Amino acid sequence: MVTIVNYKERQKEDGTEFFVLELQGGIEMVKSKETGNFYATAKRAYIPSTFRKEVCQSLIGTQMPGGIVKEVCEPFNYVIKETGEEITLNHRWVYKSEEELQKPKATAMPEQNVIANSGVFSKNGILEPAM
Repeated sequence: MVTIVNYKERQKEDGTEFFVLELQGGIEMVKSKETGNFYATAKRAYIPSTFRKEVCQSLIGTQMPGGIVKEVCEPFNYVIKETGEEITLNHRWVYKSEEELQKPKATAMPEQNVIANSGVFSKNGILEPAM
């Protein structure tokens, strides 16, 4: 489940304004690589909407089935607000419906048709070392 926790106003390239909904997943415990201590966090994603500001406000707190997952994308630069440090990321967090989450993931390598050469196998059932 994800919850609509906020909305933000954005602008299209042509200057037209629209609103995005900020979605938040459930609480997760993550172990710090530096300290080894756990901290609580939640994944967040933004989805565009066709709603007016008033509708977006009324949707805050609404829960929807689905989840937020990491998706590989083209590398882009991101500035960490707290430190001002600029980093390069090659992933983003996106909302996926319950149906999309339940689909089996595609394997990294495409399926290959392999034809075995039967001449390399023993025909008498006795294991013999290769020469």
